[in-house]
Amino acid sequence: MGEAPEGAVAELVAVMRRLRAECPWKQEQTHRSLVRYLLEETYETVDAIDAGELSGDWSHLAEELGDVLLQVVFHAAIAEERGEFDLDDVARGITAKMRRRNPHVFGAAEGGADADAGTEGLSAAEVDALWQRMKAAEKPGAMASPLPSGLPALLYADKALARRERAGSALPDAGPGIGERLLALVAEARAAGVDPEEALRDVVRGLD
Repeated sequence: MGEAPEGAVAELVAVMRRLRAECPWKQEQTHRSLVRYLLEETYETVDAIDAGELSGDWSHLAEELGDVLLQVVFHAAIAEERGEFDLDDVARGITAKMRRRNPHVFGAAEGGADADAGTEGLSAAEVDALWQRMKAAEKPGAMASPLPSGLPALLYADKALARRERAGSALPDAGPGIGERLLALVAEARAAGVDPEEALRDVVRGLD
């Protein structure tokens, strides 16, 4: 740990290390205190994507992605100071996961998981199913672990229904309550291949 990456990312890491050493506010921050900023920057990035879809101007997205990257580097810097991990460890971990869970792209010789010959020419849906199978094999308890409680309600419902589908469980019957009817609409959206969170956001944005 502690080795600087190269290029622009290296400069950002160096800036964050100096800020942690010399800026009182940065020194006081912890993983917990930064949660609100990570959430804010994530939602601002979503807004930039929506705006880019409408205008065709994606320059604002680059700025917002930079703010999200700053949060990643900030958390990694805190962990590095504790001797736990650094940004290189974060990058190596996700790179290894991408190679391992995409055997249709990376064969065993390139770090991908051993895969059957039938992984070539998969559809997007088949790739997603392959990913979920490999995730379940790597993390047997993942299906039983609670979903993140901070997810927006529609996204939370979408993920909960996806879990039930993968487990082969029947979807709950729609009841008379508002919540049950909303859940039924999420199930209807999933069946139609529509992201319910995005669909509702698009409609509400049109009310402005």
